[in-house]
Amino acid sequence: MKIWITRHGQTRLNKARRMQGQIDEPLNKTGVMQAKEARKRIGRVNFDAVYSSPLKRAIITGAYVGGVRPEKVIVDQRLIEVDFGRYDLKKYYLLGPAMSLYWACPELFPCPKTVEPIESMVERSSSFLKEIESMDYENVLISCHGGIMRALCGYMMDKPNGVCWRPKPRNCEIRVFDGHGEYTRIL
Repeated sequence: MKIWITRHGQTRLNKARRMQGQIDEPLNKTGVMQAKEARKRIGRVNFDAVYSSPLKRAIITGAYVGGVRPEKVIVDQRLIEVDFGRYDLKKYYLLGPAMSLYWACPELFPCPKTVEPIESMVERSSSFLKEIESMDYENVLISCHGGIMRALCGYMMDKPNGVCWRPKPRNCEIRVFDGHGEYTRIL
């Protein structure tokens, strides 16, 4: 099975360099273009299923990249972005030391109050992927967000802390893993 994971395209809040977490911000024009370009890059891959976070930016990205209508995208709450709590809508450079240090190196710094901890993301992503492993898919696409994408990749790369934190996923970046229970990153 090949598992394709993409981060959503750009939004107005991404462009403004603001935290958006679980705010349901749609793609902007650049984000739509990024999603269409991502589809062109992968060619004629047919996906047995396209899964997405419940947030619009991920659903629409999944539809474009997956080559399906938005109503065919399977929404799964476990793929939603990290809850940033009181840090939502704040500019990246105005987060303060606790959040800035945590988001840069969560393996070294404690999770600030009101922010969903890494352990929760790891639990959600591993639960989702274990369910996917029980399916008979050849190609499956997961459209999600930068934070949860790190946990999904961490599961498939068998990282000790459950996340692959660096490098940071870019908008509409696609990572592909091949395997079943044990994975090899092929893109």
